[in-house]
Amino acid sequence: MKLTCNFSIKKIVLSIKTNPFRVQNSERVFKITGKMQDVQTQEDLYKIVDEFYKKLFADERISSIFTEVIPIHEKLEEHLQILVTFWSQAILGTGGYFNNLTQIHLDVNLKSHLSKELFEIWLTHFEAAIDENFKGFNCERMKNMAHNLSTIMQIKIAQQKEQ
Repeated sequence: MKLTCNFSIKKIVLSIKTNPFRVQNSERVFKITGKMQDVQTQEDLYKIVDEFYKKLFADERISSIFTEVIPIHEKLEEHLQILVTFWSQAILGTGGYFNNLTQIHLDVNLKSHLSKELFEIWLTHFEAAIDENFKGFNCERMKNMAHNLSTIMQIKIAQQKEQ
């Protein structure tokens, strides 16, 4: 009896060298347990934004923005999908996000001031949602991008105030 193998040992060794936490062949992805994975799919992004919003809703310092000023809780699933599309375009290169992120936040700011402190709370919860579930290059990219977006939004809000 002769057994055959449907994958290349070279391919697995190369995969282990380039990303030791993931081994790929043409049909399956094997994850080595015990290590947090990097963000690689839209499902991963969904987990982050879902956990992130749980943290926002639970924090009385910021929750009113998302429940009273802009009642996202009424259409949460729709909002989470929009966020997944945004982050998927930014991190995974999938495309599909066409909204004006800056204008959305400027409109919210007209209803209730988005202070530096609120952005700091936002960033803390966002980073925690990532760090509690994932680890890797894409995670660091997301956190850096979130900090950049926070800074840009604060500058735009200050400019809006001057007008």
